[in-house]
Amino acid sequence: MTDITIIGTGNMARGLATRAIAGGKSVQLLAHEDKAKADALAAELGGQVTTGVVGDDLSGAVVIPAVYYDPAKAVVAKYGSGLNGKVYVDITNPVDTSTFEGLSVPEGSSAAEELQKSTGAKVVKAFNTTFAGTLASGDVAGQQLDVLIAGDDEDAVRAVAEFASAGGLRPIVVGPQRRARQLEQAGFLHILLSANDQLPEFQWNSALKVVPAS
Repeated sequence: MTDITIIGTGNMARGLATRAIAGGKSVQLLAHEDKAKADALAAELGGQVTTGVVGDDLSGAVVIPAVYYDPAKAVVAKYGSGLNGKVYVDITNPVDTSTFEGLSVPEGSSAAEELQKSTGAKVVKAFNTTFAGTLASGDVAGQQLDVLIAGDDEDAVRAVAEFASAGGLRPIVVGPQRRARQLEQAGFLHILLSANDQLPEFQWNSALKVVPAS
């Protein structure tokens, strides 16, 4: 068994795995098809990392598909009952890429809630407001990254918060799973800032920070 299974070998997978290793977690890293990609990333990361491909048994109690929304649905379908009882961290922002004017989930729902309908895992929304590069470093401009978390299962939420905290991040539990609707809109806005060429200071290197009063 490992602490965390990360599915994917792209930039978000790298960032999440970096935080996991910084927190002393063991990681199972699964490539989509080419195990060599997982092996190469594991060699760069160091730490306690095992590798494989999607379809291998999930050894982590916490599973984080570092993929977009549609591939996340495919992961849920592929693993089926293999996800039952596990903590599933949904990091997606289901942007409607045909218009970039909104999200592609039904009104009054969220990617997290839609995924929950298809799995026996405990779906927790987190990391959708953090960019890959900032996760790798753990901060922006000397400011600790906030990880906004929404979920219905207390133990699952606690596990995700502990992962974030161990990795040097600041977990903030914002409420039940339905609060994922607001988190996904916030993630979408953050993406729009970075995708706007008229805002050159925001180029996938920013962070959303909640600053409490002293």
